Amino acid sequence: MILELLRIIFIIAILGTVLDGIPHAIYTSIGIDTDKYGWISMFGVFIFIFVLYRNKLQFSGWYTGKGREKLPGVVSKTLLLSAILLLLSPPILHFLLN
Repeated sequence: MILELLRIIFIIAILGTVLDGIPHAIYTSIGIDTDKYGWISMFGVFIFIFVLYRNKLQFSGWYTGKGREKLPGVVSKTLLLSAILLLLSPPILHFLLN
């Protein structure tokens, strides 16, 4: 269980850094203030990582106990739609509020 917990921390740290760097670079290149609106996209990235872990990555780890099941389809789609909206909101907020 400790190995799985360390694995989750590394997944969040590494995937979070990589996947948050992509929108950050895109926003910076089109002139969006990432200090002001970048935190919104970070939540979208973490929601995406959560869905990815619950639907795929948890089945390839060391933990084999109870509670290993995929998210229901409706929940996965709702969370992914929320993540996409959060990733798209910094440019929209930037252009609406400036």
